[in-house]
Amino acid sequence: MARTEGRITLWGIEVFVATAAEGSISAAARRLDTSVATVSQQLTNLEAAIGTDLLDRGQRPIGLTPKGEIFLRRANAILNEAEQARAELALSDMSRLTRFRLGMIEDFDADVTPALLSRMGEELKQCQFLLETGASHRLYDLLDERALDVVVAADMGATGAGMEVHRLLEEPFVAAVPKGQGATAFDEMPLIQYTTRHHMGRTIAAHLARENVTLGYRFELDSYHAILAMVAGGTGWTILTPLALSRAQRFNRDVDILPLPFAPMARVIQLTARQGVLGAMPATVAGHLRGLLQDQIVGPEIAARPWLDGRLRVL
Repeated sequence: MARTEGRITLWGIEVFVATAAEGSISAAARRLDTSVATVSQQLTNLEAAIGTDLLDRGQRPIGLTPKGEIFLRRANAILNEAEQARAELALSDMSRLTRFRLGMIEDFDADVTPALLSRMGEELKQCQFLLETGASHRLYDLLDERALDVVVAADMGATGAGMEVHRLLEEPFVAAVPKGQGATAFDEMPLIQYTTRHHMGRTIAAHLARENVTLGYRFELDSYHAILAMVAGGTGWTILTPLALSRAQRFNRDVDILPLPFAPMARVIQLTARQGVLGAMPATVAGHLRGLLQDQIVGPEIAARPWLDGRLRVL
């Protein structure tokens, strides 16, 4: 039987990188869909093979030793090469791609995401799909950590080197006010603010600061549904986007959507992937998404609110 002791394995490297990113063996096990015992054993084997400690298990969260910091750079390069090799082999026949890890902002989870996955499932019969939904900043972190292959999220203005970007959608920020209240809501009612813990909330706050606009508010929430329920109930008004409004359609009949009462602002939704790893696949997915966005978001929104024409658009 061939000896395997002392050998560095790709699986061991992947476990190490996941543990370094998560700062926890248990969190790495969840991310890799394996057991804590397996992660611990793989780390022990890797350190034994290299002949040095890579992790400082005395820290909480777990940290890297100085040699672990050096090895992490090499480990990332090794995993990138392995991923690219696997993708290149699969891309010779896309129908043979076996894994696709997609991150999508929550704004798409009711309509666009299911339609995209259904279409891709028909094209890639042997592929296993992993979907992660969440805030834009979290999805970009997962892409950087190589836990995702492609992310669709808001442009945060800091795309790293080695990434390819496909711009998908530009959408304006709009005001949602209680039904029938009209523009008087801006003067008579408080703002219900989307949380500044997320990028979109910080974007709104930064724009207001640039415009020297000060709006009083008592509520800062991270839920589109909760915000629009309060607007519908007459508690105040809010600043959101058409995508956010489409996620909470049941409140649409109780709110009016108006242009912002100050200088306009907009955001861009884009698809980002590591450059060269998946060949033409990111561009193909972006093409699918543009069609879905036109049919499911842009067309219906402009039909309902013609003043959005030219402001809400597929790129």
